[in-house]
Amino acid sequence: MIRSMTAYAQASAASPNGQLTWELRSVNQRYLDVSPRLPEDFRALEPDLRQQLKERLGRGKIEASLKFQADPAAASARLEVNHDLARALVDAHDEIAEMAGGSAEPDLVHLLDWPGLIVQERADMDADREQAVTLLGQAIDALIAAREQEGLAIAEMLESRLDGIERQAAAVREHLPEIRAALEKRFRERLAAIEAPVEPGRLEQEVVLQLQKLDVDEELDRLDAHVAEVRRVMALNEPVGRRLDFLMQELNREANTLGSKAALAEIGQAAVELKVLIEQMREQVQNVE
Repeated sequence: MIRSMTAYAQASAASPNGQLTWELRSVNQRYLDVSPRLPEDFRALEPDLRQQLKERLGRGKIEASLKFQADPAAASARLEVNHDLARALVDAHDEIAEMAGGSAEPDLVHLLDWPGLIVQERADMDADREQAVTLLGQAIDALIAAREQEGLAIAEMLESRLDGIERQAAAVREHLPEIRAALEKRFRERLAAIEAPVEPGRLEQEVVLQLQKLDVDEELDRLDAHVAEVRRVMALNEPVGRRLDFLMQELNREANTLGSKAALAEIGQAAVELKVLIEQMREQVQNVE
């Protein structure tokens, strides 16, 4: 089964201190390229993130983003007032008010903005990090499933183009007898125009020589072999994008050679159709892992 390198997946779950959400985006790339985006408290997960993706994916540019939304109730439970600082601020306020010759109530809004007055105890994030690692595995599962689903669509497209290549090759084979007849007719017409004596068997020798130059049986056989190999590779349970890309080059080479040997307009047209089919396949193969 082939996999596409273009996919998106998301996985969310609650953690002890909030809500975790992984987002994975994948596009085509010649090799595996991971771009992590992690909150400060989860930076330590980057090596594990890279390792998991390396073990389960072959190629592609992966953008891995983790979002953490803290639970407001849990965060408020960790707020503490610095009582010593608060008393000192109130005393200072009263002293300044007395020096000014009057009295005034402390402005609590401004007091609360004083640095260090409200202390938030740092949460223990170990359990959240463990939950994030587990959730990452689920997100990768979803990403692989999405890549496989897209791969099925690519496989169907490739299979239809392979059928088209086989039809074009079969059509060319049907025209091979016409090539020999047309070539022999052409030589006879030229000889008749020259009105010169011809050695016995010379005509047949020239026809055989030209047929050898225009013989496309070998190219057709190689096309059939490459088509069979593409189908075999597509069925492998491993990344096959690079192999398919190489096979597209081989198919294109045979189509070019076939076009250069075209002795009939129908064969030239078949060579053009082959190149169109192969180019359509090559564009899709660029997205295969």
